[in-house]
Amino acid sequence: MIKPLKKAVLPVAGLGTRFLPATKSMPKEMLPVVDRPLIQYALDEARAAGIEQFCLITGRGKDSLIDYFDVAYELEDTLRQRGKKESLEALHPSSIEAGSLTALRQQSPLGLGHAIWCARTFVGDDPFAILLPDDLIMATPGCLAQMVEVYNEYGGNVVAVTEVPREKTSSYGIVDIEKDDGKLVTISGVVEKPEPEQAPSNLSIIGRYILSPEIMKYLSKMEKGAGNEVQLTDSMEKLIGQMPFHGLRYNGVRYDCGSKSGFLEAQVAFALKRPDLAPAMRKIIQKYAHEEVK
Repeated sequence: MIKPLKKAVLPVAGLGTRFLPATKSMPKEMLPVVDRPLIQYALDEARAAGIEQFCLITGRGKDSLIDYFDVAYELEDTLRQRGKKESLEALHPSSIEAGSLTALRQQSPLGLGHAIWCARTFVGDDPFAILLPDDLIMATPGCLAQMVEVYNEYGGNVVAVTEVPREKTSSYGIVDIEKDDGKLVTISGVVEKPEPEQAPSNLSIIGRYILSPEIMKYLSKMEKGAGNEVQLTDSMEKLIGQMPFHGLRYNGVRYDCGSKSGFLEAQVAFALKRPDLAPAMRKIIQKYAHEEVK
């Protein structure tokens, strides 16, 4: 019997060095795309996929991520008194049911695998999703909701995958393919950041996972891999062959908001999807497309 997926882990302990100085005192996951922070998009996607319990893996100086989902009594009271109904409604997505959000500290930056291991008590014996907020995905239904459909049919483990240029495989976790029907891939292996000539394919894992709790026993060994870090993919590799392991070519567009260019592209793409902003954004694009940058 396949257990329902109700838990999600969001690793948000990174330093965000590529966005300094903005991230000196502000978590990169709080950087807004249009008018919502990256962490909000990730949580919204998870909720739309049926997730009910959330665990943030944070670090020092990142308490604002927790505060964001708390009740802002003074702000809400002021808006009520001033009759700002639209502003009050804008706050609704940042609210979360009491008791459904847990925050844990990753004291040392030892890798993504270590961050997920920090959530072992939260996960317990249940399947869980992982969402990396840096990967912002525009999709209907959401990427995780598409993955849940696969999980509900096959169980086991499911990851979101996409093709990358062969010369860039050293930046990603790359899957080895057993079967491929063009949408769903049966995975026979996973390699973290292989050199192009050693990569088993050019199909990379992006920041969406559904994993079995059995992965924790492998993560607990704290074996270091690429970059001298505890890599999640190394422990995922050990699950292959024990239970189903699929990769889904999701329908949607991914924006790498861990990079400045990807973050800027996301601003344009999401603004163009907003009826209230699209006309102004098109004018801005036309203006700068025809002006020489001085």
